[in-house]
Amino acid sequence: MYDIGIIGGGTAGMTAAIYGQRAGKQTVIIEGSTFGGQITSSPNVENYPGIASVSGSEFSMNLLDQATKLGAETVMEQVTGIREEGKIKVIETAGKEYPCRSVILATGVTHRHLGVPNEERLTGAGVSYCATCDGMFFRGKDVAVVGGGSTALQDAEFLANYCNKVYLIHRRDEFRGEDSIVKRLEGKENVEFLLSMTVKEIIGDAMVEGMILNNKKTGEESGLEVSGVFIAVGQIPQNEIFADTVKLDGSGFILAAEDCVTSHPGIFAAGDCRTKEVRQLTTAAADGAVAALAACKYIAE
Repeated sequence: MYDIGIIGGGTAGMTAAIYGQRAGKQTVIIEGSTFGGQITSSPNVENYPGIASVSGSEFSMNLLDQATKLGAETVMEQVTGIREEGKIKVIETAGKEYPCRSVILATGVTHRHLGVPNEERLTGAGVSYCATCDGMFFRGKDVAVVGGGSTALQDAEFLANYCNKVYLIHRRDEFRGEDSIVKRLEGKENVEFLLSMTVKEIIGDAMVEGMILNNKKTGEESGLEVSGVFIAVGQIPQNEIFADTVKLDGSGFILAAEDCVTSHPGIFAAGDCRTKEVRQLTTAAADGAVAALAACKYIAE
């Protein structure tokens, strides 16, 4: 029997384990793929308070080491569901069951990819899905942002403060994001809109060197030299199997506010998988702490 069962071994989940263990609770982290989550693919993390610079993999391993040294157990299995037996929540996997007094869902998200040649190979070598995480590495360089929603517009606005040139590439002839941001971007000399354009290929050997674009109206292809490509075409939460357990919003994110409390008593949500405005390492860590302490309070009550 565990006090807190944590589904997801990213920053939120491992922080929850640290806070749970320090509160005297026995925790288990169940992760289906890679401990650390998406940040492990980032070559440098420079926006976490108190740590000037660290690789994403080292940051993640430090968290995991801290959690396990405090006594947290770790399991590499794919969760298939949660059921209740009285007041006990039973986390189910393909091979085992884990009875818990409380559960924290920290399943994170996956970034929607373009699916073009060299995108995966050059991720972390010029291809990024987080402008606020990696934008500073491209100070004074030419970059491209791909997407037409508010996130893509915000990314372009952020990058325009540091980069020599920002190309904003969108497959439609108008943006879906906030019009106020579009107007601000139109006033920036170093931002250029490339509308009705799609990315056919990302070019580069060891690092991104450019892109091949396709004009949807004319069918013509053209090259674009950039050092970085920031892809902002949406995020996909991993919450489908919990849809009958907790309430989700229309996009599949778990409905939970800053207290990390879900619609189901004793089940909490932490990190990028829940409804929130800002998804960063710092907010994931904060959620992990909040959710763990909320779980401890639930158990006590």
